[in-house]
Amino acid sequence: MLADMYAATQLRRLVRALLLVGFVFAPLAARAADVDLLLVLAADVSRSIDAAKFQLQRDGYIAAVSDSRLLDTIRAGRSGRIGLTFIEWSGVGAQRVVIDWMAIGDAASAKEFGDRLLESPRSFADRTSISGAIEFAMAQLARAPFSGARQTIDISGDGTNNSGRDVAELRDQAVAKGITVNGLAILSETPLPWNPEHTNPPGGLQHYYRNNVIGGPGAFVMVAKNFDSFGEAIISKIIAEVAQAQEPRSQEPRWQRAAAH
Repeated sequence: MLADMYAATQLRRLVRALLLVGFVFAPLAARAADVDLLLVLAADVSRSIDAAKFQLQRDGYIAAVSDSRLLDTIRAGRSGRIGLTFIEWSGVGAQRVVIDWMAIGDAASAKEFGDRLLESPRSFADRTSISGAIEFAMAQLARAPFSGARQTIDISGDGTNNSGRDVAELRDQAVAKGITVNGLAILSETPLPWNPEHTNPPGGLQHYYRNNVIGGPGAFVMVAKNFDSFGEAIISKIIAEVAQAQEPRSQEPRWQRAAAH
């Protein structure tokens, strides 16, 4: 009788212990499957971008997030959603979270993101610190309320780093943390009169981004020929970034394989 009571007591203790373990680890398991990608959209709002260019850029981001091709790509992932935040950046210390982290996986969440972005005023019009943007974006990834197997910083801009720390140094810090930094170089047909090499550096802005800005697994640069073509370029870029999150890191991304044929 005593043996049976002892066995029953031990069994109850074991069940309680297993339940406790379940409560502890269940949130961790859920967090591990939160999103397929953590993506920071980092938009250049430095003073080389006038009001008309700013509006084209802002409209491009709003349209891109709600684009049906992007939503189809997101839904094809394991979790069927991504974590997305939008920041604007300019000179040293001039970085701002415009839209904080949201889970995007359907038309409703994409529309909410776009509506909030539409209502947000421009943050800055200062110099161009790509290094500051990368550093700030890393901080946002560190505080993300989701977890994802891949973390990407999406930098778009129309000029070289001319303020703050060395951009390659910050790029390398991001890569060391397992973060991919991609670039969208917005080309300018007419150089700035007061600083022509800022928007039109030797070899071109795409070359500058490739050598100094991008880094990490599968990192790439896309080009918008001008601000009028920014909208379609940013859609293609975000689709490529979401598609990357669905493939092994050792595998060449689908969009690159398609481009090679």
